[in-house]
Amino acid sequence: MPVLQPVHVLVLGGTTEARRLAEHLVAHDPGVRVTTSLAGRVSAPRLPPGDVRVGGFGGPDGLAAWVREHGVDALIDATHPFAATMSRNAAEAAAQAHVPLLALRRPGWVAQAGDRWHAAGSLAEAAELLPALGERVFLTTGRMGLAAFAGAELDDLWFLVRSVDAPEPPCPARMEVLLDRGPFTLEGERELLRRHRVDVLVTKDSGGDATAPKLTAAREAGIPVVVVRRPPVPEGVPVARTPDEAVEWVRRL
Repeated sequence: MPVLQPVHVLVLGGTTEARRLAEHLVAHDPGVRVTTSLAGRVSAPRLPPGDVRVGGFGGPDGLAAWVREHGVDALIDATHPFAATMSRNAAEAAAQAHVPLLALRRPGWVAQAGDRWHAAGSLAEAAELLPALGERVFLTTGRMGLAAFAGAELDDLWFLVRSVDAPEPPCPARMEVLLDRGPFTLEGERELLRRHRVDVLVTKDSGGDATAPKLTAAREAGIPVVVVRRPPVPEGVPVARTPDEAVEWVRRL
């Protein structure tokens, strides 16, 4: 009898959901081979089980070539909800290589009673809203894209920037950097807002529980929150909201 080869799944990772998906497939699905690809932007990432590669592919053509060369049977885009370029590349590469593609996206946050949310379509739009909302900004959008907050029109504002790795210029003129990695606790976020006298919070709509306590702390303190909307998933790409849903998709292949 012919030997059945395992289904090779390439997970474009870097998120908690990607790691949990790899953990589940490696532990419970012996007929699946998992390779997780990490962008390499974080200096000490938490590595998932299974095979791991680090670095870019060189655009959609490079990703499609890698998929064909390594016998990938299915592609799962489990990157950050704001990794729009990588998601577009994944959609183009899957079409070129003729492999199925799934997007794994945790649900976005939903405003609750008492929230003072201000929606923004981009980091630049978020920066424009700040002068009217506060003077001491807790910026939790990561170290990429700080240039949007480095304009002279924001020089009167003070920024507390939280990121996993140290940011690089251009940065806000008045800034303190807090190097930390979630998950964060509600008590910790309350104390941080109080200690730094934060009067406005800026966040991307990343969703999930790891960084959600800052929203609760801001609600309790009556602090306005600028929420940057996430980009849409490429048209025609099916979406799983949880790792369990992604596992079921893989098992149906």
